[in-house]
Order: sequence, then structure tokens, then C-alpha cells
Amino acid sequence: MELETLGVFLKSRRDRVTPADVGLRTYGSARRVPGLRREELAHLAGVSAGYYTRLEQDQAGTASGQVLDALSRVLLLDSAERRHLHNLADRPAVPGLKRPRPERPHARVLALLESLGERTPAVVLGRRGDVLAWNRTGHALIGEHLDFAAPGDARRRPSVPRMFFMDPLTRDLHRNWEELARVHAGYLRLTAGRYPTDARLAELIGELAMRSGDFAALWAAGEVSDCTVGRMDLRHPTVGGLRVDYQVWLQPDCPDHRLEVYTPADEASADALRLLSEQAAEAEAGRSSDGAGDDDGPPAEEAPTHTATG
Repeated sequence: MELETLGVFLKSRRDRVTPADVGLRTYGSARRVPGLRREELAHLAGVSAGYYTRLEQDQAGTASGQVLDALSRVLLLDSAERRHLHNLADRPAVPGLKRPRPERPHARVLALLESLGERTPAVVLGRRGDVLAWNRTGHALIGEHLDFAAPGDARRRPSVPRMFFMDPLTRDLHRNWEELARVHAGYLRLTAGRYPTDARLAELIGELAMRSGDFAALWAAGEVSDCTVGRMDLRHPTVGGLRVDYQVWLQPDCPDHRLEVYTPADEASADALRLLSEQAAEAEAGRSSDGAGDDDGPPAEEAPTHTATG
């Protein structure tokens, strides 16, 4: 799948902004474009029409932060879209793909995960949404049909984007699947703008586009979103219906990685999570008594494998 360019993104956002959105009067004249004309956008942003045209045609080279901020203001971009715009402007014209080493969770992230205990479901996610680690209750909440030890093997790690768009059990789990699917697709677009040379990420996006019509449609819509807080409305096969809020904790040591923590949205959901935690603990105790305990989980590293670029 081709990488999105600065020009493509600018045009898609220009098409969705109407003159009325930015206070322009059209006097009833017929318009041949769905949104703003290039000349109108350039005038409102304080740049020449010729320069903006070259930007949209990916022929202007680099754009200053001041120009990008002005365009963001006129195009009514939200915070995630603004970051995406700057990421697209900062990357090389023809980025070469590279295959990064498998990700490993930082020791401090694993220590934080362990400190949460088992009453609070939590998952450590990598740059591309791979599960790098999870506690027992986090595993039971979002992936109890998967092998708990799988995150410890880079070749078998569960991929949350693949689960969301290609695993029917994951789709059945989420009653608000459509809402969350838009967030996942938008976050992959944001990540792709931040890491345009990541071959594994490009392969993931290409695979999802070919194998999931839902993802292909969402990707074509061009939405950009961050994935920091939200709600999951679940239909859990073990404890029934519950609603949980997710929030993402970022670590300065490894900004590529996210610790996603789930908390109950109401008292009934809190009871369901307590039951899930108890069942996960009982299952682990049974495995330990049978002498079939898991390994120690994913290895940790003292320095981040990847360095954030955006």
C-alpha cells in the first residue's frame, strides 16, 4: 500500500472544509470543488496560491512549522491531525523501508504492569499494536481465547489490529466495534505518518487492507486519531456484559510502547472485573498445581529498542 503524502492529506482535508466553516461568503455562485478552493485556503493561511499548490502537489520541498500551523488552523485540524500533518511534512520525499528488530518491553514498563496487580486489567502494546505483555486479567478481558504466553515470542504475539479486523471472536466481544474500529484505523494512520520507513507497519496495513473490507473502507476515509482514552462496551463470554474505560500510559524511556489500563465504568462492571480477576487467579493456581506454569514472560531490556521520531 502506498504511503500517504503531505499533498494527499492536505487535499483530503481541504475537501471537507466548506467556505461557511471558515466564514467565507460565496454569494450563491456555483462551485466545482466540495470544499475550499486552493486560492481560498492559501489566502486564509497567509501563503501564496502558487506555493500552496506546490505543497499539495508534493513539489514544494519542506514547509516551515509556521506555515503548517497556519494550514492546520484554516483546515480545522484536531490535535492528532496536526501531529500527522507535521509528521508528513518532516519525512523524506522517498523514504526507504527498513525492517526493525522485534520490539521488547522496557523493564520499567514491566515493573509498572506488575505493580498494578491482577485486579486491574492491563496490556503493554508496541508501536504496531502488538501485545508485548499482559497481566492475567488483561489477557482474560481481551484475549482469553489466545495463549497467555504468546507475547513472549515475537513470532506469535497477538496483534490488536489483526484481532480487531480479522478475528471474529474479538469482533463479537466489542458491542461498540464500529466506534473502536475507526479509532484503530485512525491510530495506524497516525503511526504510519510518524514511522514511514517501518516495513513491518507497512506490511500490516497492506495485509489488513487486502483481507478486511471494513479496514479498507476506514483507511480510504482517511481519518486520523490518537488512542489515549475511551470506552469499550463488551459482551464477554465468561462474565457477560460490562463497560470499561481504557487509558494509555506513555513512558519517556520507550515512547513507542503504551501501557493500556482498563477500569470499570459502573458498579456492575466492577463486579464483573472482580469475578474475571478471581477466575484468572484460580485458573493460574490450577496450572501451577499441575506443574504446567508458563515461562517468565517477555524479556525486558534496559534501553528502548526504538527511538521516537515524532
